[in-house]
Amino acid sequence: MTKDEKNLEQVLAKIAGLDQPERSAVQRMHEVILEAAPHLKPRIWYGMPGYARTASTPVLVFVRKDDVMVLGVSEKAARVPGGEGDGRLRPSAWYFDAVDAATERRVAEIVRAATA
Repeated sequence: MTKDEKNLEQVLAKIAGLDQPERSAVQRMHEVILEAAPHLKPRIWYGMPGYARTASTPVLVFVRKDDVMVLGVSEKAARVPGGEGDGRLRPSAWYFDAVDAATERRVAEIVRAATA
């Protein structure tokens, strides 16, 4: 088994260990991230799924489940543009409680921008 395969197995096991409805939401988020950037390699990062260009490069995008579920962009990712009026602030985390079609579209945009 390769390192990438082992890492993917660990990520899927982590997701499978979550309670519902979080498990379904994080599983779908995992799928959307990999659909948007199939070149990313999943691995466990700070105890939750993270996605990097290779097994040994910094994580660019991650999903967390603490008190709330979060999609995040690490400081190593390409900067995601802020909205008008945000000044020099750049968004780096988005809370979610479910994944619908609009969320999937926005996550795909975020992931593509962060990995550009």
